[in-house]
Amino acid sequence: MKTVLTIGFLLACLVAPAQATRIKDVAAFDGVRDNQLVGYGLVVGLNGSGDSDQTKFPVQSLVNMLERMGITVNRNDVKVKNVAAVMVTANLPPFAKQGSRLDVTVSSVGDAKTIAGGTLVMTPLRGADNQVYAVAQGSVLTNSFAFGGQGASATKNHPTAGRIAAGGLVERELPNVLAGKSALRLNLSQADFTTASRIAAVINKQFSGSATTGDGGSVTVQLPQDYANRPVDFIVQVENLEIVQDMPARVVVNERTGTIVMGEAVKIAAVAVSHGNLALTIKETPKVSQPAPLSQGETTVVPRTELKVKEEQKRLSLVPAGNTIGDVVRGLNLLGVTPRDLISILQAIRAAGALQAELVII
Repeated sequence: MKTVLTIGFLLACLVAPAQATRIKDVAAFDGVRDNQLVGYGLVVGLNGSGDSDQTKFPVQSLVNMLERMGITVNRNDVKVKNVAAVMVTANLPPFAKQGSRLDVTVSSVGDAKTIAGGTLVMTPLRGADNQVYAVAQGSVLTNSFAFGGQGASATKNHPTAGRIAAGGLVERELPNVLAGKSALRLNLSQADFTTASRIAAVINKQFSGSATTGDGGSVTVQLPQDYANRPVDFIVQVENLEIVQDMPARVVVNERTGTIVMGEAVKIAAVAVSHGNLALTIKETPKVSQPAPLSQGETTVVPRTELKVKEEQKRLSLVPAGNTIGDVVRGLNLLGVTPRDLISILQAIRAAGALQAELVII
């Protein structure tokens, strides 16, 4: 009974009427997105935990940096252990202005033991077009440690990657994707013809004749004449319009954890199910045969095997047809099985053609 209630609770949590959601939660305007930045730099100030001499490029990078500062040194004379070569990554948000701050991630590319406590030297961050859009510098925080000797070592978390909060500074602004446009395009996060049609209908109800759909992944919106010079005000009103997102009939199961998730559109046809387990137990208990004293006999081991076969007696259960997710949950609960057994039953029902939904196994 406890298992049945558990399955019912896990699945029945999804039994709820469809609720309206904002357009901004299921779609985004074309061009309004983050841009990835990357750069190569050096972390200095490490306490002997930097890259070793076997990693050649950090030393060469250090020599090049010193030469740019007017200090000429022989590369063969430089042997340091407090410098680590790192890759610096960040996301440039849309409409970021010059002087805005970014969070950056710093990751070691050499054989440094840890970069905790180090300082990132000013590093240019470039976009996909190889243009510098930001620079990064600051103290690296890893929330970890790594100590050790010849006989033992201790490590917490991941000491070769860290972050610099507000360590990036925007130097170049992205062009305004909204400037001078008379039409905008909404891209759906999940392409669906029904959802795209509903978005267009809601927008046209508010702004007559503004929205059209060409496919299931986007909606084209014409800027009304009243908002020709105020695209931001128009976007705010469109993003906050509410629609009912259409969900596909899908059942997602995770065999490793026994997790089952069903969408509200899942239906099941009437089907008879019988599920039982066969338990086989083999136990070896050898018996020692020892001769009587002074009989000159030999001690022998007599094998003895205990074999038990137990098969659960499961009757054929009728799972009635369900038109809603609540009907499906109640029908499956009649079987009284564990979540892992329920996964096998769902696969069998799908193979029989009675599960009217897509079955996704992760």
